[in-house]
Amino acid sequence: MEKAEVGNIIEFKNGLRGIVEKVNENSVIVDLTYMENYKELDLQERTVVNHKNYKIIK
Repeated sequence: MEKAEVGNIIEFKNGLRGIVEKVNENSVIVDLTYMENYKELDLQERTVVNHKNYKIIK
């Protein structure tokens, strides 16, 4: 399993995408404002995603 690094764009949970802001031992903190439809989805700005639950896009 490849772990994301700060600045990577990841995809998780039914197509949500975000930019990795911090890498922890078991998870990453992701900035969701990267998505164009962020405001329409009514999400918080950041979320935590376990390393097992995402795919690195770039």
